[in-house]
Amino acid sequence: MSIEVKQIPCLDDNYGFLVHDTETGATASIDTPEVEPINAVLAQEGWTLTHILNTHHHFDHAGGNEALKAQWGCEVIGAANDAERIPGIDRQVADGEEFLLGAATVRVLEVPGHTTGHIAYYFAEAGIAFVGDTLFALGCGRMFEGTAEQMWGSLEKLMALPDETQVYCAHEYTQANAAFAISVEPENEALQQRVEEIAKLRAQGIPTVPTSIGLERQTNPFVRPHSVNLQQTIDRVGADPVAIFAETRKRKDHF
Repeated sequence: MSIEVKQIPCLDDNYGFLVHDTETGATASIDTPEVEPINAVLAQEGWTLTHILNTHHHFDHAGGNEALKAQWGCEVIGAANDAERIPGIDRQVADGEEFLLGAATVRVLEVPGHTTGHIAYYFAEAGIAFVGDTLFALGCGRMFEGTAEQMWGSLEKLMALPDETQVYCAHEYTQANAAFAISVEPENEALQQRVEEIAKLRAQGIPTVPTSIGLERQTNPFVRPHSVNLQQTIDRVGADPVAIFAETRKRKDHF
């Protein structure tokens, strides 16, 4: 089993992704932020779009569903508990469910918080996860619909994946996230080093996505409520993880 991933810049700061199973030719678009760039890469690679895997309903993630489905006749997969908001949905999936993309097994993880119906797609054999807007490099999504408890639970679920898991998040927010992260955990040496590396990458126009679970565990303040430095900076020493997360997210919203 061999999986190939193509990362596609879309809109202002989105990434679309094509996942191709080389054994069977099955190809999925992870979300559909913009039709033309996705089609351009399909044409370039000579791939046929067989599936759309939606993480959530927002327009910059599902806005191209109907046009691509009309063109390719592909199957649209999305969250069962948000099916009414996923354009063109054919198959509804829930937490822990597994399905095949060609020869590759895909596990569904419900990760609400950004929206109530947000899901992620985990390819365990390939060691990759597509997390939409739940987890970002050095950040997490705004809680438009969910609670701090829900979002923290979702982040915990993702952090339970193996450290080497490559994480494909849907926006290039990393440099802005880095500025906030270092403000709330200034003594984190791994974060200090990462901030410098990010600045160099972005100066050259190089993406900071994908990241990894291990790297986020070391440097992302939203998954580090145990950090004494973070607790001190946000004045939540000894508080429970949800309270620390909630205060960190609140500060980012106003950063």
